[in-house]
Amino acid sequence: MKDTRKEYEDVIGACRRIYTLKMKDYGPSWRVMRPQTVNDQLFIKAKRIRTIETTGVNLVGEDVRGELMAIINYSVIGIIQLRQGYADSTDMTTERATELYDEYTQEALNLMLRKNHDYGEAWRDMFSSSLTDIILTKINRNKQIAANDGRTLISAGALDNYFDMLNYAVFYLIQLNENEE
Repeated sequence: MKDTRKEYEDVIGACRRIYTLKMKDYGPSWRVMRPQTVNDQLFIKAKRIRTIETTGVNLVGEDVRGELMAIINYSVIGIIQLRQGYADSTDMTTERATELYDEYTQEALNLMLRKNHDYGEAWRDMFSSSLTDIILTKINRNKQIAANDGRTLISAGALDNYFDMLNYAVFYLIQLNENEE
């Protein structure tokens, strides 16, 4: 029997390690990113995954796994930026940025557990390429929301999309891990 919670926590743990190492290198320099910049960072990562899936060619050498981990980490950055507002300088300590990472990934886990219950782990039977397409769709939605000054009329907002992108990227990584076993 699969333990989705443990698999999820293992993926987030690996992503957190990268996040904290990058924080040691750069600090929270991303605090200056406006929503459209975070969305564009996510876009280039997801677009690269789709290109590799479509062509089967990877000229850069970095694997899909690293891009998915970046999507998770940039999704957390997007959540931080929406909830804290972006800044004109690096105005947050590394410790605070890591506390927020932990808080928001826990919130994402709780959301996933609720949705996973209702959807019956449908993602396990999905194509990984579909997960990529859904992530790209969420990015495009966020780009449109940013163009609308962050407002929506009846649709979920950018925050919900960031949480969904994070969770779909975790699902993809769990699928990759299962395929390697």
